Amino acid sequence: MFLALNEIRHSKLRYALVIGVTFLIAYLVFFLTGLSYGLAQEYQMAIDKWQATDILLSDKANDSLSMSQLDPKILDQVKAKEKAVLAQSPGIIIDSKDDQKKENVSFFGIDPGQFLRPNIVEGKMFQETGDVVADKSLETRYGYALGDKVKLATNGQILTIVGFTDQAKFSVSPVLYTSLETFHLMRYGASMAGQQSTSVNAIVTKGKPSETAGLSQLSIKQFIYKLPGYNAQVMTFGFMIGFLVVITAIVIGIFIYVLTMQKMAIFGVMKAQGISSGYIARSVVAQTFILAFSGVVIGLVATVLSAMALPDAVPFQTQPVFLATIAILIVVVAILGALFSVRSIVKIDPLKAIG
Repeated sequence: MFLALNEIRHSKLRYALVIGVTFLIAYLVFFLTGLSYGLAQEYQMAIDKWQATDILLSDKANDSLSMSQLDPKILDQVKAKEKAVLAQSPGIIIDSKDDQKKENVSFFGIDPGQFLRPNIVEGKMFQETGDVVADKSLETRYGYALGDKVKLATNGQILTIVGFTDQAKFSVSPVLYTSLETFHLMRYGASMAGQQSTSVNAIVTKGKPSETAGLSQLSIKQFIYKLPGYNAQVMTFGFMIGFLVVITAIVIGIFIYVLTMQKMAIFGVMKAQGISSGYIARSVVAQTFILAFSGVVIGLVATVLSAMALPDAVPFQTQPVFLATIAILIVVVAILGALFSVRSIVKIDPLKAIG
């Protein structure tokens, strides 16, 4: 360690460049991780709020929530610790005061007496026909407020925002919770008002549900992975992050190897003086650890500062476990990359290196 630190102090600029390159790559990896995790969370936030274990869809829907159509009466046939019906539909809302202000949303039709009921952070739960509880992002990001009226782009149905909930995104879109009656009115129009809803999209359960004819059972984890675009996004970011970690190892390995080659004569003299190859090799590994660790720490600090500065519109979230795992992985892989230099040190012939 003494030799490693002494060399770094002696050639500050040279090693600062190595730390700088490591920092830039580490920062990019951490930033992409934050974006990947943030996007993934915006796909599933509303699902996580359910704290459910399974979801039941029509066996003809190919595991697609939007394509599933169920008779609400089938709920009575399902046996589970807790169960709830869910009607879901994407939609576009238009500000009643500004026709140019449009937002893509996802509607959840629920029974407020069941466990899918959202928590209220502002306002109240929907009670009247046409009332909705919206995700907080519609207030903080898009400027909507309690009491605001919006209309559906499809049929002009007027809805009133009576409450806000938090962490309610589904497939990146803000969720608007409403009653099954209002959902039915939105889907089928005023001519069907007052009639019992003819269909829902799914039955969500806590605890393993009983097998029911005509229903396909998915765990919540399986359901999330089958959301359109979710798996492709996670895999894409995963491969990008993996390749960047490998690139980090290659870059640091090349730097250390070049520096080692430049010091062959010095290492030859040291070996001629009786200093073992193991001691020199440990110094190189320690040096690599210091450089990689320094770059990673600076990258982590920069990532946290960036997260604080980013606007709410950017789906960026830091997850300490992910960041710590990637940080350790970068350092470990960088040390493995330095082993090529260790191999060269072991092969040094003092006479040839000096001569």
